[in-house]
Amino acid sequence: MQIDILEPRRDLLGECPLWDARSQSLYWIDGRAQRVRRHTPATGASAEWHAPQHIGSIALCESGRLLLALEHDFWLLDPDSGAIVPMDAGVTHAADCMRLNDGRTDRAGRFVVGSMTLGRAEPEGALYQLTAGGAVKTLDTGIAVANATCFSPDGRWLYFADSHTHQIRRYPYDTATGAAGASEVLVDTLPLGSVPDGATVDAEGHLWVALVQAGQLARFTPEGRLERTIQLPVTYVSCPCFGGPGLDVIYLTSISNSGNLLRSDHPDAGAVFAIHGVGVRGLEESRFADLPPRI
Repeated sequence: MQIDILEPRRDLLGECPLWDARSQSLYWIDGRAQRVRRHTPATGASAEWHAPQHIGSIALCESGRLLLALEHDFWLLDPDSGAIVPMDAGVTHAADCMRLNDGRTDRAGRFVVGSMTLGRAEPEGALYQLTAGGAVKTLDTGIAVANATCFSPDGRWLYFADSHTHQIRRYPYDTATGAAGASEVLVDTLPLGSVPDGATVDAEGHLWVALVQAGQLARFTPEGRLERTIQLPVTYVSCPCFGGPGLDVIYLTSISNSGNLLRSDHPDAGAVFAIHGVGVRGLEESRFADLPPRI
């Protein structure tokens, strides 16, 4: 196994890496700096775009655009023109000092995203589902910090964590209708010395979770058993994805200064790491089934 650094830029709050198989590029965000970033490993080309608010998460779209979950509403970014326009869709938070956070597209093209409270651990957030037409449905409530959102390969399970609880949960999920059933605890990360942050699944259905306070990436079986951990050179690793031509490279974002509790002076804090040789392949990212481009 080999761990490399993708490119020289460092993020304040690196999150939500997504491999675009069409362009063979990696997209990710620096949420606090309000930037969407892209890097193409084969050519070394990089680009970035500035959003009008803090970015919680992003999704690839069928149209080639990117869906952006900002503080309380959804926007679309056209990487070719650089235009960023709002959708007619958003959420109304239950209290002040809240924003949207981690999200992922289901196997049918809906975007599922959770919210979080800022500066407190009160469970005032929710888990939402956005359709291409702009309809927003609430799937669950009572959440403090939404993270680890992803789906099993067949789409029948929605994985999710309220980081404050240390629990990774799973919901039975109906891909045809978008309905989610009652959740159950799959993993408790407290014995691992960290809350769970971002997550993804591999082609075998195993769950890869960033242990943000331990500097580790953990792989869990579909039954919730810890299968392995990978130690990274920095502490605050935040979210993984699979990428590369063979979908066998794990890209992992990290944090140098979250603006809250997580801050590191390590020279590689905020880097995007590329982990080669794990012996596992991922899945191509599901795309948000957006409407025809309007920009």
